[in-house]
Amino acid sequence: MDYVRLGKSGLKVSRITLGCMSFGTGGFSGGWSLGEAEAEPIFRQALDLGINFWDTANVYGKGTSEEVTGRAIAKLARRDDIVLATKIFGPMSDGPGGAGLSRKA
Repeated sequence: MDYVRLGKSGLKVSRITLGCMSFGTGGFSGGWSLGEAEAEPIFRQALDLGINFWDTANVYGKGTSEEVTGRAIAKLARRDDIVLATKIFGPMSDGPGGAGLSRKA
């Protein structure tokens, strides 16, 4: 696997990123997303290939993508070996505290 520096952070990340939008249930990911058991072989293969840069977002599966991804890291890898990027701000629920950058959201 080819690795590059992530900006000026000093982190080295794989040129290929594992996008985790397809993992989790419901919400943004819809009916085509994979649950934990179905996603695990994909996480394993990514690790076997040297992919250490994983990307998710709070809106993927209404948070379930982050949960599935977190459990996969805990089970399959050392946390220090994975660079996990996530996006925030997306609406997670209706109402004034359901979106944005506040602690509540």
